[in-house]
Amino acid sequence: MSRGGDMVYIPDDSDFSSFRDQCESLEGWHCRYNKAGVTVWSQGQEESCAVQKIKTCISCKDVPAETLYDVLHDTRYRKKWDSNMIETYDIGRLTVNADVGYYSWKCPSPLKNRDFVTLRSWLPLGNDYMIINYSVKHPKYPPRKDFVRAVSLQTGYLIKANGAGACILYYLTQVDPRGSLPKWVVNRVSQFVAPKAMKKIYKAGLKYPEWKRKHDPGYKPWVYPEQNTLPSVSLAELSIQHADSLENIDETGLPEDHLSTSDHET
Repeated sequence: MSRGGDMVYIPDDSDFSSFRDQCESLEGWHCRYNKAGVTVWSQGQEESCAVQKIKTCISCKDVPAETLYDVLHDTRYRKKWDSNMIETYDIGRLTVNADVGYYSWKCPSPLKNRDFVTLRSWLPLGNDYMIINYSVKHPKYPPRKDFVRAVSLQTGYLIKANGAGACILYYLTQVDPRGSLPKWVVNRVSQFVAPKAMKKIYKAGLKYPEWKRKHDPGYKPWVYPEQNTLPSVSLAELSIQHADSLENIDETGLPEDHLSTSDHET
């Protein structure tokens, strides 16, 4: 999403339009999983390649699009449902619909945990919503010794209203995990990790209205920019996070049979 250059930029309408087209198009995508209302596709890469483009879709009954949009923005609530997350926080705001944030997540044991610093932007379009991000470098948040700094080339959500009180959620991601991963990890992402993550978001959407009523119900800075108290960040402080400048580790020899029991949950 960095347009192939070294300049950090805030996505514009053409970037959101391109992202939406990728979510809705089937051309060039190969179905890897289709069960229980969840579909997973991959695109254009060999299975052995770590930098795959993955797309996932789930139909969410009884969850309005605007509710799921709130769920995906609300970092306080994310701690309730995202069991893979280690830590997340907003670093600073760029505009009324763009910010910089940090996210770290648990990888299936025995892989090392990963983290990201990303520029995130969002756009409501009528009854539909999009949130997209890509990796950037911030001088105050360099790679840490206890994590492998991964690179989001393009990651995001498209939430499409689907009648009254329902929606369809697309998740599209192309991430460089900065490691030579074993083939079983790549397969597991499409067969287990992605479907499980989508089901978690759906369940989180069902429970969010009740939770939000008890936790500062009027506070939604992603909807009401005047509520945003984050410090301002200048684009000049940021640079593109190029994958080749980061440590690359070889985890291809790690055996699948060492996975912890929780990693096998579907």
